[in-house]
Amino acid sequence: MSFRAINQKYLEPGSQVLMVLGIVALCQPWNMLLHTYGLTIILIGLIGFNVTSKIAPEDKAGTGHSGDLQARNPGAQH
Repeated sequence: MSFRAINQKYLEPGSQVLMVLGIVALCQPWNMLLHTYGLTIILIGLIGFNVTSKIAPEDKAGTGHSGDLQARNPGAQH
């Protein structure tokens, strides 16, 4: 499994979950430690998502055109 596949399957969704958990930690009234670090958890998830969302997904086998602008937008005029 390549790094791009691991990123797409685990890292990007993991950073999204971390952001949601940070919001839950910030809004819950029971544990002061979680409330204290809630914003930090959100920011770590946000930075992680910004990094992982910039990594292009793995090319599909057999197509060879995932990076080509014409393949993504066949109606584009060049």
